Amino acid sequence: MPQVPIERHQLANGLRVILSHDNRAPIVAVNLWYEVGSRHENPGRTGFAHLFEHMMLQGSANVAKGEHVNLVEAAGGTWNASTWLDRTNYFETLPSHELELALWLESDRLASLLSAMTQEKLDNQREVVKNERRWRVDNQPYGTSDEKIQKLLFPESHPYHHPPIGSMEDLNAAGLADVTDFFTAYYAPNNAVLTVAGDFDPASALAMIEKHFGPIPANESIPAGPSVAIESIIGSEMREIVADRVPLPRIYAAYRMPPFGTDGFVALDVAVDLLATGRASRLYRALVRDQHLAQDVAGFAIPFVGGAAILQLECTARPGVEPDVLERALFAEIDRLADEGPTEDELERVRNLRAAGIESSLERASERADRLSQYTCLFDQPELINSEVSRYAAVDADRVREGMAASLRRDNRVVLTYLPAESEDGAA
Repeated sequence: MPQVPIERHQLANGLRVILSHDNRAPIVAVNLWYEVGSRHENPGRTGFAHLFEHMMLQGSANVAKGEHVNLVEAAGGTWNASTWLDRTNYFETLPSHELELALWLESDRLASLLSAMTQEKLDNQREVVKNERRWRVDNQPYGTSDEKIQKLLFPESHPYHHPPIGSMEDLNAAGLADVTDFFTAYYAPNNAVLTVAGDFDPASALAMIEKHFGPIPANESIPAGPSVAIESIIGSEMREIVADRVPLPRIYAAYRMPPFGTDGFVALDVAVDLLATGRASRLYRALVRDQHLAQDVAGFAIPFVGGAAILQLECTARPGVEPDVLERALFAEIDRLADEGPTEDELERVRNLRAAGIESSLERASERADRLSQYTCLFDQPELINSEVSRYAAVDADRVREGMAASLRRDNRVVLTYLPAESEDGAA
């Protein structure tokens, strides 16, 4: 694997800066991560970190509402933002000569967002987020699954109990004072990582960053993040049956697993690939191709940073297949891999998939910038980007078995079953 170049700096106000020069294409990616996400929300204000992400696109002292987007796109660039449990990020990719435009736009809203905030903007974006929830969650088949799984895996007092989208009630309750308090608490240079990747002159880029971000004062009283400590095992199996407007039954199996950034996470991420990634995976071969019980399977290691992450597997039943039959077959395959471990051929397939996926993604300046920001923001180790392939290649059959034995246990399992609404009486 080619090594991603890393040049690290820190401004006097605490802003961590990562520069990664690569002149193969005349583009540059600017990526800014703030260490604040839905786990930092106060009780009764779920969804606020995501709502605030929308507010960050509503203009600042020197940029009118909508102009951030217009300026980036007029320069031939792309932009976006996202909110997660542990962070919020904002990013642009532009032609190389437009680097300073992105830096000025990001610095202006960090320095002066509050002066442009109005009740009208808050009300408008609150409705946008509520519609997003309707589209992604409430009116989407199986759309409530993530929310339900988090509630079952993490107790109500835990910061991971709710997803970033939040609830309608809490979104309605958010006021302009909440916007001010949230921005003042968390949006500061010493709570952020700025990465520039692509075709640029490092010395000139650093001078631009100092010019635009250097005068922004640090916040010396950033609130400490809430504790995410939790037992690695739930202690008993948790089950829920949901009768909903879905076309076919679907079964979700979810487990607490070691958090993102640990060796235990990597080992179980490999187990997920062995079970559910691609048509050569165990679940696809057994449930879809051989037994004709499922029409699709999927699996994810969801990368929460503290306490515990989530290992999630799901399969949709074929028409006419009873959910309990599909469930037994699902857990039989999981148990088989846990008992026997993978073959070397299976491990080699997963290693090759991982290496190809990582290498192809890092061809994009935007992805390099995002991963450098990620590893710096979450672990203060940007160099982790250069060991991703080797970390996955080091996982052997014993580590897979050990990881599955520790986490994929019945007393650490959530089983969520969706049934077409008309099947509720028969299922009971």
